[in-house]
Amino acid sequence: MMSLDEARRALVARQGPGARYDAADAPAEMLHLARTGTAYFARFLNRLADRELYAALRPSGETAAHVICAVSYQARGIARQGEAIAAGNTVPPLYDNEDDTRVKIELGATLPARALRHLFDHTAVHLNVVWRDLTGDGWRTEAPGEDGVWRPFSDSARMRACFIWAAAFDLNNGARKRDIPAALAAAKCSEFAVSNGIPT
Repeated sequence: MMSLDEARRALVARQGPGARYDAADAPAEMLHLARTGTAYFARFLNRLADRELYAALRPSGETAAHVICAVSYQARGIARQGEAIAAGNTVPPLYDNEDDTRVKIELGATLPARALRHLFDHTAVHLNVVWRDLTGDGWRTEAPGEDGVWRPFSDSARMRACFIWAAAFDLNNGARKRDIPAALAAAKCSEFAVSNGIPT
């Protein structure tokens, strides 16, 4: 199996001139975990029939639709921060506030299945583009995380990796602990493990 660096070099060779890549200072390992986590989440989301998106996953009444919205709005919030950094603007909080976010997720979870799937796809691609185009200085700029603590924006990749992998387990339709990359298990993910997912 190729290393991450070898795979990156092979990708550059295949794509040729004109393609754009992450900055040299980008947190390559965490971005890789976030991107593979996104693919892993999508794999289990795509296994759900439309009607299954609205079935309760646990006694609280949370559904796959709620999980999709939480994952999507986190991606949107991180992308918004990255865009502000790239533009030299004040970095906004990840979410407006906790109550508004909860209301937004509850409302989003009522969207039709096609709209929910599109929301996930669009916000994931948008975030990936923002990350890809960010400069080295941008990665060092501080931004508030989910806990409100300001850290270098490079931490957004770790935060996303933790959240998206845990969310795959929240879908409760086949994600396996043995699939979790070893690097993620060491990434201080305990604050994002909402259910079965990330070992501390």
